[in-house]
Amino acid sequence: MANGKDLQPAAVKELLDQIVVRTVAGTGAHAGAFFLLEPGGEVLVLDASLGMPTGFVGLLRRLRVAAAADGPLAEAILQRHLVWVASGEEFARRYPQLALTFPFVGAVAATPMVAGSLVWGAMLLLFSQKSPALDARARGRFTTAARCLAVLLKDAAEAGHCLQPGLTARLLPPMPAHPSAPAHPQAAVDFIAALPEGACRLDVQGRITFADHTAAGLLGESVPHLLGARVWEAVPWLAPAPCRLRYQAALASQLPTSYTVKQPLNGRELLLQLYPDRTGVSLRISGAPADAPDSRDELALGAGAAPGPASLDAHYHMMQLSGRLAAAASVDEVVDLVAGHLLVALNAHAFALLVAEAGRVRVVGHHGFSPELVDLVDHTALASDLPLPGLTTGAPSWGLAQGVPSFFGDRDELRAAYPESASIDDGLGAWAWLPLMASGQYFGVCVVGYRQPRSFTLQERATLTAISALISQALDRARQYDAKHQLAEGLQASLLPRTLLAMHGLDVAARYLPASHGMEVGGDFYDLIRQSDTEAAAVIGDVEGHGVSAAGLMGEVRTAVRAYAVARATPGEVLARTNHLFNDLDPGLLASCLYAHIDPVHHIAQLATAGHCPPLLRHPDLHTDILAAPPGPLLGVAPTAEYPTTDIPLPSGALLVLYTDGLIETSGTDFETALTDLAAVLSRATGSLDDIAGTLLAHAQPSGDRADDTALLLLKVC
Repeated sequence: MANGKDLQPAAVKELLDQIVVRTVAGTGAHAGAFFLLEPGGEVLVLDASLGMPTGFVGLLRRLRVAAAADGPLAEAILQRHLVWVASGEEFARRYPQLALTFPFVGAVAATPMVAGSLVWGAMLLLFSQKSPALDARARGRFTTAARCLAVLLKDAAEAGHCLQPGLTARLLPPMPAHPSAPAHPQAAVDFIAALPEGACRLDVQGRITFADHTAAGLLGESVPHLLGARVWEAVPWLAPAPCRLRYQAALASQLPTSYTVKQPLNGRELLLQLYPDRTGVSLRISGAPADAPDSRDELALGAGAAPGPASLDAHYHMMQLSGRLAAAASVDEVVDLVAGHLLVALNAHAFALLVAEAGRVRVVGHHGFSPELVDLVDHTALASDLPLPGLTTGAPSWGLAQGVPSFFGDRDELRAAYPESASIDDGLGAWAWLPLMASGQYFGVCVVGYRQPRSFTLQERATLTAISALISQALDRARQYDAKHQLAEGLQASLLPRTLLAMHGLDVAARYLPASHGMEVGGDFYDLIRQSDTEAAAVIGDVEGHGVSAAGLMGEVRTAVRAYAVARATPGEVLARTNHLFNDLDPGLLASCLYAHIDPVHHIAQLATAGHCPPLLRHPDLHTDILAAPPGPLLGVAPTAEYPTTDIPLPSGALLVLYTDGLIETSGTDFETALTDLAAVLSRATGSLDDIAGTLLAHAQPSGDRADDTALLLLKVC
């Protein structure tokens, strides 16, 4: 091989191209490409390709290299080894996001181009859906070619000719699949002309390189008009997306496909059959038989089946589902997304998400199945005889347990795999059982059901497998989120009083609402403490921050306040002693707190505050005052701080409102305005204390969206 230092850039590129072309031919691949790594190592740029459908070339032009899950090329570069993906289904499982964009990919091989200590780029090979495993000889040829390419790039860079990709990727001509010319070319032409079907040949870019007169007549065009043009451009009524999609699917998968179209000039039904190889596609055109497309079509849907996810509308729903699943934060949200997009995209009727929990099956979400059937399955023991592929212990489940989907095109296929299913009638005619896996662990199945029997095509299987991987990731995250949220709610509830004491002469109500966003436990708290048969202490506070530290400190503050209150310390003394303890704990956090001693018999309250929001007092005539109690510093600021006590009258019918800042913090509104507005709302509020509490909360958060926790304590003198 020539030394890259001795060659000009054009010669280096020519040599690179020859290596790629020969590698594709020598490994049995039908398409290939090589990519250059941009400085910084974060983006791969497609430099040259052969055998790739034109739509793929545009999508592959720039690829990020951030994580192995970004695709086989990224994985090969990040881990610096050859990556082999043996099938389209494996591709969908390993790279679900990518598989939705490239649903027709079969086997894939990718390897980095490494020379010295640097990665210069990567090579990619595409193989047919039915390709055998990449044997040692092919692997050796592939990795050797990648090393040669890397050495050429390294040498050229050291000689001052660092190669850069062009404005567009170069399309390389493949080596001829049939290098020897026919011995009798006229005999071949005569043979084709005598056939009743038309024949066309398309290159890898969809251009017509050969068309006979029969094909031209069936398409309603002349041979000169067809030659050199892309078929969907030369024949306008073939322009809709299905024509190009079928061509790209056949070329990418290397599997034959067929479909029917109607000739608009005469209304005749035509059958178009595509037979791909690595140099292009042979197109056979004939009058459509009654049962077209026939069973030999390995990409098209079976006869009588409804349109699958190849349609643009279905693709839209798939991409919508993919994007929104990534942001789903709860199991209910995942279920709603699947019901709203997956069933539409697949033209399916029903789905269910089944997970294994504590030795039993739990249905975490479903749509389209009868409640009776869901009840029959939910909480079934995993060792039961109920036919649950992948969740029972029988041998037929082994495939799903290994992460391999199961497809049953009709009830006979399902019954053959699970004889017990004969006793269950779900009203469906076909099923896909898709494994749910996270972090390499199998935890359940997604069941997709169709009303009518169907043959699951390779494209549908790959799409279903890819979307099940995305559902797995979203559902695993959502279940963890729900579990943590439940734990946070339980911890929060344990740190707040379960009930408020009943006391003669005092009517009370309280509310606590966590923040709308996030799932950490908050630091807001309230309490009502009996000091005698006729006296009580009310306290409300807010430890800064969220999480276990804030919650733990909140619990300690509440316990300290309760202890000093029971000892009948004055409000100022309670806060001073609590502050001293708070500083001894040295938590690195601060807290606000308001303490009130309530004596409804003598109609008086004593208040002390540690930097807390001023309480509201609604008088019996319904006008409301904002009480300006002399403030002391926040708890935790100074260990020797003092907290003055203020007396306020509490006539019969007066209502004292204590709250945390979550009730008045509103984006775009200053503190004083928000407080004045809240006092006005309190003056107008009617009904029971619970009704008034609801009115105050609705005013503060009319949309229900809360940026912070909110605690509210209402005390009315009877």
